[in-house]
Amino acid sequence: MHALISGASVAGPVLAYWLRRNGWRVTVVERAADARAGDGGHAVDLFGPAVDVIERMGLLDRVREARTRNDTITLFRDGRAPITLATADLAAGVPGRHIEIMRGVLAGLLHEVTRDDVDYRFGTVIERLDGATAVLSDGDTVDADLVVGADGLHSGVRALAFGPEERYRRFLGAYLAVYTLPDVLGTGPTVAAFTAPGLAATVYPTLAPGLSRALFLVRTAEIPHDRHDRDAQKGILRDLIGDRLGPRVAAVLAHLGPAGDFYFDDISQIRMDSWSRGPVTLVGDAGYGPGPAVGGGTSLAAAAAYVLAAELATGPVDGALRRYEAALAGPVRHSRRIGPSVLGAIVPRNRTQVWLTAQATRLLPRLPGPARRWLTSFGGGPAAMLDGLVLPPMGATRS
Repeated sequence: MHALISGASVAGPVLAYWLRRNGWRVTVVERAADARAGDGGHAVDLFGPAVDVIERMGLLDRVREARTRNDTITLFRDGRAPITLATADLAAGVPGRHIEIMRGVLAGLLHEVTRDDVDYRFGTVIERLDGATAVLSDGDTVDADLVVGADGLHSGVRALAFGPEERYRRFLGAYLAVYTLPDVLGTGPTVAAFTAPGLAATVYPTLAPGLSRALFLVRTAEIPHDRHDRDAQKGILRDLIGDRLGPRVAAVLAHLGPAGDFYFDDISQIRMDSWSRGPVTLVGDAGYGPGPAVGGGTSLAAAAAYVLAAELATGPVDGALRRYEAALAGPVRHSRRIGPSVLGAIVPRNRTQVWLTAQATRLLPRLPGPARRWLTSFGGGPAAMLDGLVLPPMGATRS
């Protein structure tokens, strides 16, 4: 059996790993020119079952070693004393096992553990699709038994097999931007946080000495733009932020121009009644998920990739895809509620919510354990999304 997977970030390599273990031949195509190694992208969370998947792959120790190591978060306020909070207090609301890691670091580890027996083709995409026969941008034709879109929010596989993105995308009213810059704030291992009505920004250390990464979340109406024009996107970000976050963020924005790893995208969800059609299926943000940067999407993608591989190990593709969708139905429904609720918690809409955020940050360490856990759980949000999802044993027979 031969699987063609589009996407080499997280879900794609996890699925490739387990399919190879089950005797499949696997080809992975990826638009990016090379493996997404290093510490690029923003921090992502691995919760519960996703940590279990990493452990079953033999990567748990390495992922733990590569985790982010931010001990404190400091909320800077214009004209007022900053508020510092231990990250352990924020983690109080996370039940079970949890690891925070840079997305690029995780992708690099997953590529490393799969590269020797998976056919990776970087700088390549699927251009045409007829069932499980794909024509690639490098000119090759691949006759597969299964085609998987693990290629994110703007999935090319989804567009080819299910139709235009506009049919399925729900814009959540915000954008995110991420880029690397020198440690101009001098905050060391501390995460620097800033808020204003409709804005939230964090600047946090990377694994590379002397470098930081900035993450912006901005509430706004949808802005038509070219997703491939970075200079135009940088201009949009400058206009959206202006001087509303104070001089420290102005110093961060001063390094936006030369940022070569700049990433800008809308925070949206893909909502589909079914994410499989014939021998084509979708995993992660390509077919479902809470949306970028709101938490839990990486965990859902990793766990879903494992579940799909486990179902494919038990019998024909068509039945496996039905069981895969049934197993993910609950977490997918939960994921659709997370994006709006988390955005509401971390990106204040007005000055009153800015003030409330500051007061909650100040009071959190003083609250009793149960109250602290409730306040930091976002109402049972990202960490609880996979509650009830039981990872099947690989290769077990199911009806």
